[in-house]
Amino acid sequence: MIPITPAPPAMSEPTFVFCLVLLLLAPMAIAGVALINTGLGRSRSAAQALLGNLAMVAVTAIVFALLGAALTGSLPGPPGGFPGSAGHTFHIAGKPWNWLGAGPHFLAGLASAPLPSQLALLFEFLAVAFVALIPWGSGADRLRLTAGCAISAVLAALVFPLFAHWVWVGGWLSQLGINFSLGAGFLDPGGAATVHALGGLGALALVWITGSRKGKFPKGGFSTAMPGHNAIYALFGCFVALVGWMAWNLAGAILWLHAPIATLSTTAVNTLLSASGAILATFIVTRIRFGKPDASLCANGWLAGLVASSAAAALVSPWQALFIGIVAGIATPLLVELLELAVSIDDPSGAISVHAVSGLWGLFAVGLFSPRPGQLVAQLVGIATLLGLMLPLVYLLFWLLNRLIPLRVDPDGERIGMDLHELGGGAYPEFVIHRDESYR
Repeated sequence: MIPITPAPPAMSEPTFVFCLVLLLLAPMAIAGVALINTGLGRSRSAAQALLGNLAMVAVTAIVFALLGAALTGSLPGPPGGFPGSAGHTFHIAGKPWNWLGAGPHFLAGLASAPLPSQLALLFEFLAVAFVALIPWGSGADRLRLTAGCAISAVLAALVFPLFAHWVWVGGWLSQLGINFSLGAGFLDPGGAATVHALGGLGALALVWITGSRKGKFPKGGFSTAMPGHNAIYALFGCFVALVGWMAWNLAGAILWLHAPIATLSTTAVNTLLSASGAILATFIVTRIRFGKPDASLCANGWLAGLVASSAAAALVSPWQALFIGIVAGIATPLLVELLELAVSIDDPSGAISVHAVSGLWGLFAVGLFSPRPGQLVAQLVGIATLLGLMLPLVYLLFWLLNRLIPLRVDPDGERIGMDLHELGGGAYPEFVIHRDESYR
């Protein structure tokens, strides 16, 4: 376990270079998830799905640079130290509650900012792009490109900066240890809360608002199987994501936990063990449940293990990381089936189970295995904030956005496929795309 220091040491240039290299590899995690989401969608929407991922990365980068970065507050930081001293603070019962960042607008002073501040900002640029991709996967085959970009703008301008400041940049959740002696405060070095749970809860809100795909839940209470069109994309995306996730977890440990370089090999091993335990658990569960292992659910299980590791990889032992992954791998296929059959939630990518639930489980596990007094309570406060505050906020913002810009494509567009409707051509023009019985 990485020791957490209250005052981070100054970052050396070799550490800066190493962390920068890690952040240059971290987008592989985004690319892997984009491939997985595309493979789990339908063939007639594949090009639109992958283009949407690229478009949302671009939108979040621009909007975060213009608005979100100032609210996050990573710039400027204290000279030679860790970012996040500036913020809007009010006092209750003699305790400071830092609730919003007060950074410079339009990235002013980036080139002269302390090294940790520069890296923290780059980490946040990647994180907010990742958040936007998660609801997009759940809205596959029915969410318009313009709507996806609008959702990304909302997440980058307000939702992500608010929560990221609370967790990473000196906000009130990170100060629970100082103000209330709750462990080391809410811990989320790899973004299990700030990226995955937030994105997964956004996916839940989006599915609630847009509804299911046409023909998914016909009358009679049954569910129509709509399998992903390309298991190869999904499984190859798992390998791609592993590279980025290891880099992501290592960079998060350096930036938010101030981990010494010598401790990072354990974080990398824990990331791999969590994913490995998860996919094997999902393999066994689907083998027992369906008679044969399910490739798409195994891909989701692998991803669930990686998501859980985002919270825990730097903070637990290898055997604890393996256990965390196994639990995530068992829960994921069962939850995917439960949400579809019992609650009629149509989530093509499985993002609600993979990102939201596994992210929350990883956060809880950090407190469960922590020797620090009060750490479990700090983690529970962060989880309660996600469920009790951020989920209603995201739902409200998406609901308002849907009134201004309809999120869902019209029925004819859904019938012919998002590729033809929005792009004028399919991803696989040489293949015949079979029509659905539900549209006859």
